[in-house]
Amino acid sequence: MSGIVIVYHSGYGHTQRVAQAVAEGAQAELIAIDADGNLPGGGWEVLAAASAIVFGSPTYMGGPSWQFKRFADASSKVWFAQGWKDKLFAGFTNSATMNGDKFATLTYLWQLAMQHSGLWISLGIKPTNDKAATRHAPNYVGGYGGLLTTSPSDASAAEVPQGDLDTARAFGERIAQVVAARG
Repeated sequence: MSGIVIVYHSGYGHTQRVAQAVAEGAQAELIAIDADGNLPGGGWEVLAAASAIVFGSPTYMGGPSWQFKRFADASSKVWFAQGWKDKLFAGFTNSATMNGDKFATLTYLWQLAMQHSGLWISLGIKPTNDKAATRHAPNYVGGYGGLLTTSPSDASAAEVPQGDLDTARAFGERIAQVVAARG
């Protein structure tokens, strides 16, 4: 098997920026799901060869984007053959509000990994939740099961909060460490 692959959809660029930060930390390959919900040529083969798959989707209306869901539905062929069984998985999501029902999206990503008989990697970073915490503190959004990030609706992709990007890189590093420890 090869390394870590991040498969994600990004509607406005914010989730892509987070995916890039996770990839920097994990030394991972990125596969973008396009606007029609499709993978690029060779994408399924890259996922088949991966040791770990990281799912990423924006949270829209309390769940993942329809483009990500289309990819997830298409993965039923892989599920039928148990092609991803015992792979490591992790996930992340971004939305415009601090909560934004992100946990529903993260649960969807986790459930997809479980349906594929995968093994889930948690965020592994305690939230920063004391009075001295600022928006740029590690895991300020407070995720445990995966990475949660927030980008204001009027912010460009270049304005994803630095604390979220730092947390994304650290999450990527954790994923890489778990993959390496597994051998």
